[in-house]
Amino acid sequence: MNKLSTDYIENVRTLDSIFAVKDNFDILKKTLIIGDDELTLYFIDGFVKDAVMQKMMVHFLSLKSLGERTDRSAQDFLFHNVPYVEADVTDDIDTMVQMMLSGATVMLGSAFLNRGIIIDARTYPARDTAEPENDRVIKGARDGFVETLIFNTALIRRRIRDPKLKMSYMTVGSRSKTDVVVCYIEDKADLDYVNKLKEKISNIKVEALTVGMQSLVECLIPSRWYNPFPKVRTTERPDAAAAQLMEGNVLVICDNSPEVMILPASLFDFMQDTNDFYFPPLTGSYLRVIRYVIFFMTLLFMPLWLIAIHNPDAVPPWLEFVLPQEHGRLPLIVQLFLAEFIIDGLRLASMNTPGMLSNSLSVIGGLILGDFSIQIGWLIPEVVVYGAFVAIANFSQRNYELGYAFKFLRLILLILTWFFNFWGFAAGLLLCFLLLVSNKTLNGERSYLYPLIPFNGKALKRMIFRVKKQ
Repeated sequence: MNKLSTDYIENVRTLDSIFAVKDNFDILKKTLIIGDDELTLYFIDGFVKDAVMQKMMVHFLSLKSLGERTDRSAQDFLFHNVPYVEADVTDDIDTMVQMMLSGATVMLGSAFLNRGIIIDARTYPARDTAEPENDRVIKGARDGFVETLIFNTALIRRRIRDPKLKMSYMTVGSRSKTDVVVCYIEDKADLDYVNKLKEKISNIKVEALTVGMQSLVECLIPSRWYNPFPKVRTTERPDAAAAQLMEGNVLVICDNSPEVMILPASLFDFMQDTNDFYFPPLTGSYLRVIRYVIFFMTLLFMPLWLIAIHNPDAVPPWLEFVLPQEHGRLPLIVQLFLAEFIIDGLRLASMNTPGMLSNSLSVIGGLILGDFSIQIGWLIPEVVVYGAFVAIANFSQRNYELGYAFKFLRLILLILTWFFNFWGFAAGLLLCFLLLVSNKTLNGERSYLYPLIPFNGKALKRMIFRVKKQ
């Protein structure tokens, strides 16, 4: 650890060199003459509260001196002359550098000897805590997490006013020094799991969390490219995050990310929706059961249709209408894959289209491509209808990563079913189950299929049905 010296001039030169004041226009250095003493402040333009700093500097200039030169001069000056709540004394240069680059103000005084003062009067550029676009509710709160960590912790504290709510702070990244907070309720969370999680985060060796939460997830969980299932559950809603804390879960909050990581997580956790809890238990249970049925139909619907085509004699008379009258010019498996790729192409185009035109592009593009692909013989009507149903049904749950995981499994099931009929379908289902069981997550002692494996009837009932809280 680098320490300040007792020479004020040398300390100023050291910080001038580290901060490269002459090369960085946004790093400001202000020198104030106070009687026979001198005070030097370092801060970043855009991170400091201008009104607060202006009032403090006016106050400093009204003083006659910085006091006597003793080992406690910086501490005494802090107690008597720094009119701000968040301030501290340190002799560690590394701490001063990190805090200044995080937005705090560093102050050196000619009478402070080998001490400096850190004033945490920072503010970050931030958007409003508006409701997340991807997680809206019909009833309930309309606020959401933003990219500023301190705002996110405040939104949680506002909902849970309990001294046992803990916010454990640490930094990740040798260069980025990204702020990360592990949040939990002491008497509800598994403290052994919390300690293991903290240890994992503190042992991360990386230069920077370049894409925020996703970078943190990839550092915590070993990469398994062949397993597409999401590793952690996230939310942008403070009410959902607070509810998870009350159930004994742990939150990981990362600066520069509007998402909060919820741990531990299983497949059934992803199927919950905030809307379920803002409706009465009967309505919430109905919506949740419908979500399970529709979403799992996206995995099985098309492969089962292929089995029916391969085995028309096994189809009962009342279901014969699902069998196509014509198979088109292309093999059915090619048509199904082509429909999947077209839908993803339209989705990508919609994401990169200006907001005013995105809906029009999706609707018109889908109609034109669907109609003309049938006319020229690329696709048959059944493929277009089933493909559209699967695409829409994917939105029954909000996690895109889980939607694409089921999409990849559906494509594998289609290939195996096309070539090996029923046995291929069975092999595909077995592969899906193995991928689910083997998915590596931050679940601690839990399986990804908990509470199904290991079986916990009460917990499983709570996951599938909206049970009223006692």
